[in-house]
Amino acid sequence: MAEWRSSLIAAAVRVAADRRAPMAAAAVLAITACAQAVLVAQSQHASGTGGLLLAAGWPLGSIVAVLPSLLGTLPLGFLWNRPAAAALVICTANFLSLAAFRLLPIAALAAQLIVIYRAGRHASQLLAGCLALPFLALALVNLGPQLEAADWPGDTGLAILAAGLGPVAACAGAALRSRSEAVQRAAASEAFAKTLLENTARGERARISRELHDVVAHHVSMIAVQAETARLTTPGMPAAGAQRLSVIGDTARAALTEMRRLLGVLREDTGPTPADRQPQPGLAQLNELLDEARGVSGIGARLIVRGWLTTLDPGVELAAYRIVQEALTNSRRHAPGAAVDVELDFADDAIQLRIRDNGPGPPAEQRGQFTAGHGLLGMRERAASVGGELTIGSAPGGGFLVQATLPAKAEVAG
Repeated sequence: MAEWRSSLIAAAVRVAADRRAPMAAAAVLAITACAQAVLVAQSQHASGTGGLLLAAGWPLGSIVAVLPSLLGTLPLGFLWNRPAAAALVICTANFLSLAAFRLLPIAALAAQLIVIYRAGRHASQLLAGCLALPFLALALVNLGPQLEAADWPGDTGLAILAAGLGPVAACAGAALRSRSEAVQRAAASEAFAKTLLENTARGERARISRELHDVVAHHVSMIAVQAETARLTTPGMPAAGAQRLSVIGDTARAALTEMRRLLGVLREDTGPTPADRQPQPGLAQLNELLDEARGVSGIGARLIVRGWLTTLDPGVELAAYRIVQEALTNSRRHAPGAAVDVELDFADDAIQLRIRDNGPGPPAEQRGQFTAGHGLLGMRERAASVGGELTIGSAPGGGFLVQATLPAKAEVAG
């Protein structure tokens, strides 16, 4: 039963949405109104009661009765997009028909209520409400003598019906119009609030990006310049000190590169065109990373994979990629020309990373005392951020080894 009702409602909605629906409805109402007008004219002629229709005679009276019936229904279709004009024409035709011929077909009354409703919803609400006043006046004029004679003919009842239902139709149209306007205002207010919030957030991102660019980036760039200047201008500086100053400069320049990328993200909504966002790299991009390392320094780099390849958590893949990237950078810096092997060993619940070069390895005085100056602290933090571990040291047989164990799923470090 519910499905049948839903199908019927859906079919009615489709029919009402058709552009030809008003014309079809007007044609049906016009035929019905004309048929009723002919029957009323015949009845008045047979009973000898009536107004102008009786005086005109049976054939002519029928024709005269049809004309106002057509004017009281057909404008519903022809003037559907002009509700005020349709309401004026139909109400005027029905009023004259009722006043002159004592005739108001039910179909014409239905057409009148429809156009009054549309005028209240889409045109002047005052006009829609006032269209019922002539029928009220006609009912009051005829009502007094008819009450004294205890005779209430049908035309007075129809006038009262038109006068009573007209304001109801106008109020229904006005109520739906007010509801629609309220919904539109609410949607506009919501859109305005959302736009205001977005503009506020965009302004705040622009302010943060300006602070980072004008203050933080300036100081970081000064660190890089001063470290390089100190390395080149300090006479008699030990090799270890010059190396550490070089590392400081490289770290500052890397920080500037990352900060420029961050500024691009912050400014993506503040400029005329959004900044391009690239997806975070993962293990699938390791081949490209090794190709880049070969192209930059000409080293021999191999990628060795063991175990069944599995889909890892994006955070784990990013951490693994960054660890390999930093290890390759350290190898280029501290063991130029050395070959590097990057090994991935997939297990059921973890992945083993080994990045090994065949360079000279760390100096004897630094073995076992690796500090943050070489970027190793960053690799440890990357591993710890996903619940993994990282160890570094001399590789068996020479060289440098970075080894990390990362879980298959990222874990928040405590």
